[in-house]
Amino acid sequence: MSGLNISLGYFISMVLLCVATRILFTRWWRRWDFLAEFFAAFAIAACRLEVQTIAEVGQWASGLGRDVTLTMLFVALVVHGSILERFTGNPSVTLMRFLQRDAGVLSVILGVSGQLLGAHLALLLTELYWGMELTDMHLIKNLMASECTPSLKTTLLQGTFAEAVSALAFHLIDLGLQHRSQLLRVPLLALTLSFLAHVATEYTAGYANPSIAYALTFSCPGFSFSQYALVYWFGPLLGMTLALFLYMGHIPLLFSRNLLYTQKSRFRVPKGKSSGEKEKKTK
Repeated sequence: MSGLNISLGYFISMVLLCVATRILFTRWWRRWDFLAEFFAAFAIAACRLEVQTIAEVGQWASGLGRDVTLTMLFVALVVHGSILERFTGNPSVTLMRFLQRDAGVLSVILGVSGQLLGAHLALLLTELYWGMELTDMHLIKNLMASECTPSLKTTLLQGTFAEAVSALAFHLIDLGLQHRSQLLRVPLLALTLSFLAHVATEYTAGYANPSIAYALTFSCPGFSFSQYALVYWFGPLLGMTLALFLYMGHIPLLFSRNLLYTQKSRFRVPKGKSSGEKEKKTK
C-alpha cells in the first residue's frame, strides 16, 4: 500500500503541474501555446510511464493487478483532459488542426516539437524518479531500465495497422464529440484510450499518440528508431487522416469539394411546377 501511496503522490504532482499550466497559458501567456503543449505532453507522458511501471512490475512488487492499472490510467486521462482541455500533448491532434486549416505551419511545427520535447523530458525525469528507489516496484523498474520490454510485440506491418486502427477509432470519437459538453467528452475519450490500451496490450499498446509512444517504448531495444517511427508515428498519422476524411468527406487542406457526402438542398420545389408558373400565381 505504501508503494501505491507514493505513486498517487507522483500523480498528484502531475495534476498540480497541469493546473499551473492552465492558469499560466489561458490567462497570461496565450501566445505561447507551444509551451503549453510541452507541459501537457510532459504531464501525460510522466503519468503513462508510472502506469506502465505498475502494469509491468506492480503485481510482483506491490500486488497491484491489471484492474488497478486501468483505473489509474483512466483517472489520469480524465484529470488531464479536464484541466488542460484543448492542450492535448498529442501530435496527431495538432496535425489534424493543420489539415482542417485551423492552425498554421509554424504553429504546428512548434506544437509538435514541444510535445516531443516534453515527452523526452518526462522520460529523463521519470528515470531519475525511479533511480530514487522509493518502493520495491521502482527498485525493480530501475534494475530493468536498460532492458525494458518494447510495447511492439508483433510484426511492423501488423503494428502499423494496429496503431492506425487505434488512431482511427480515437479520432472518429473525438471528432464526433467535439461539440459536446466536456462532462461527456472527456470521460468518453479517456474510456476509449483506456479500452484501446487494454485491447492492444499484446500488439502495440494502442497509444494513438506519437509523443507518448516516443517516451514509453522508443528507448527499448529490439527495434530501430525508424521501425518504431513507422509503427507509432506513421500509423497514427494514417489513422488520423482517414478518420478526418471519413468524418468530413474530404481533407480541407487538400480538397475543397466534399468527396464522400452530398449536401441536399433544404428547400424543395414541388414537382410539376415551374418557376414561371409560380410567378404567374404571385401576380
